[in-house]
Amino acid sequence: MGKPKKSNVASVRKVPLDEQIMDGKVAKQKDRKKINFRAEESSVLDSKTSKKILAAAKQQQLEFNEENFPSLTPKKSVNFNLGDDINEEDENIDVNENDFMDDLQIDEEDAKAFERFQNPQGGKRTLKLSEIIMEKIQEKQADIHTKLSDEGSLKIEELDPRVKEMYEGVRDVMKRYRSGKVPKAFKIIPKLRNWEQILFITEPHNWSAAAMFQGARIFSSVLSQAMAQRFYNLVLLPRIRDDLAEYKKLNMHLYNALKRALFKPAAFMKGIILPLLESGDCTLREAIIFGSVIARSSIPVLHSSACLLKICEMGYTGANSIFIRYFLDKRYALPYRVVDAAVFHFLRFENDKREMPVLWHQSLLTFVQRYKNDISSEQKEALLGLLRKQYHPKLTPEIRRELQAATCRDVEMMEADDKLGAEPVEMYTDQDVGYMQE
Repeated sequence: MGKPKKSNVASVRKVPLDEQIMDGKVAKQKDRKKINFRAEESSVLDSKTSKKILAAAKQQQLEFNEENFPSLTPKKSVNFNLGDDINEEDENIDVNENDFMDDLQIDEEDAKAFERFQNPQGGKRTLKLSEIIMEKIQEKQADIHTKLSDEGSLKIEELDPRVKEMYEGVRDVMKRYRSGKVPKAFKIIPKLRNWEQILFITEPHNWSAAAMFQGARIFSSVLSQAMAQRFYNLVLLPRIRDDLAEYKKLNMHLYNALKRALFKPAAFMKGIILPLLESGDCTLREAIIFGSVIARSSIPVLHSSACLLKICEMGYTGANSIFIRYFLDKRYALPYRVVDAAVFHFLRFENDKREMPVLWHQSLLTFVQRYKNDISSEQKEALLGLLRKQYHPKLTPEIRRELQAATCRDVEMMEADDKLGAEPVEMYTDQDVGYMQE
């Protein structure tokens, strides 16, 4: 056997690393300047720069329109913000029911029909804020402990003269308050044990609108749900109703205070909405403005369901239909218990000889549009029978068409049982809405 022949491939000589670097046999570092230069030439801008450019272009267009086309310049719009900063310009901005009546489509005849369904005798009329303050003062003088909630009663204590003098100074500040920081003594009121007694020293019925907004912001954040409900019911609700009754419109600060009260939705429903409707004297203006807060805000489904259930069960006034419609338009996945309560609410008027207002027919139309597939077959037939006695020339045919196209929930459950062989489970249980009976 002969010797193997040597390969013609030249052997690779091991070269030290420093010589490789000097000879350029390794990859060189890329030039970062070229990359940055190309990035500058890129036509794609980041979102922050794009927003600045668009804002500048929009401002230039508005200035151009003001100079050349004054008639095309948009009017100042109402800003429903919830910011903590309060501008003095907002003092001149008011909220009117006309700002929210586009969807309701109410004329003068409908407004008169609304008033016919008011029932002040059926419920307890809401007192004015000044009357509530006078009642508390008289109770203090007589040393009467009035029970205000389930947690306890209002404790009347002897105040140090220096404390009383300090809060009388706070009272004078809150009367003239427009913007800026509020006194520190005012901020600690909700943390005090006898905060109601201290609060009445500051005379909330004389606060400015901006001061009421600050009060709602502080008290809704610090107080518990039960205490916030008392503040809403005793201070905020009477003040807003007084302003609406006197000025026929609502200051922007008070409207923002109403929206701030939704920070605690359960207290808002129990302390403002339900007492307003139970009073029986809720006007059309009040119903539209208070209802607009619900329509424009995000509210947890269980709080809305509980409030809607209570409204359906209470005595009827025209305002009930407005709030029912606002809640239904939020398109919640309502529990069947609430859907049944809404059906029974409408069926109560089957034998009512009065001509129902258009608001009632609108709320019924909204209900069948949103929840026609959540009612049972018996409820569907009952509602069709209701339409034969309560008729509206424009709305009733649409309601009947929606009901006839409905697929009832019991039919869907039977079909599901046949396909899956299992019983359907309701989305919410009675435990989820247990506080509906509170």
